[in-house]
Amino acid sequence: MMGWSPTGRGTDRAVTVTVASMAGLLADLEARLTRGEGFSVATLNLDHVVKLTRDPAFRAAYLAQSHVTADGNPVVWLSRLAGQRVELVPGSDLIGPVFALAARHALPVAFLGSTAETLERVREVVEADYPGLRVVAALAPPMGFDPDGAAADEMIEELRRSGARICLVALGAPKQERFAAHAAPRLPGTGFLSIGASLDFVAGRQRRAPRWVRRIAAEWLWRMLSDPARLGRRYLDCLLILPGLTRRALCQRLRRGG
Repeated sequence: MMGWSPTGRGTDRAVTVTVASMAGLLADLEARLTRGEGFSVATLNLDHVVKLTRDPAFRAAYLAQSHVTADGNPVVWLSRLAGQRVELVPGSDLIGPVFALAARHALPVAFLGSTAETLERVREVVEADYPGLRVVAALAPPMGFDPDGAAADEMIEELRRSGARICLVALGAPKQERFAAHAAPRLPGTGFLSIGASLDFVAGRQRRAPRWVRRIAAEWLWRMLSDPARLGRRYLDCLLILPGLTRRALCQRLRRGG
């Protein structure tokens, strides 16, 4: 699926949203897992777009993902402006259906990222909420974890020994996407989902924006106001790139004849 490309390249090596809908994504992930295949899912938002323009290793990791969703209304709007119809598929909304899928097919699940305390709480919550779900590994890498280095290789071996078929990676961008790109070829039967702070939401360590805030596309504002010192500059960078991304989307639509 070709559409809006945040990297501005009009080739098949452009980073673009490849997932049209949540239902279509879940059906494809289920089919892959049933066949014994793996996958790697990244969720594209404007902060990732900023990083993609600055970090070649992050861009390479994104290009290695099997699926890219629109995680953020600006990404949805820009994709549609470019002539590509996509749904909003945030990682935080995706993990529940994935847990249900894993429970339904008795597929073992692993977590990688966050803290040991958070992961243990997530294990308790999801095993209670999704009967039949089995968490076989909960790995909390140390500070300074290198997603491409020897420590990452050790984590990959732990995942291999655990037998996990689905691994939720909560390292934050760009580490989680780089780890997934590094691990997926080595564990071809495992599916990787890069899901940011989603496990912290499940554990109750962080509070997600209320549903009404999400309905009016203001979750970014909720998050910024919750931690302006850390997130203020991030969202300023996102706002600053919007005019250029909008022009790019319009140009891509015109090239497509839309």
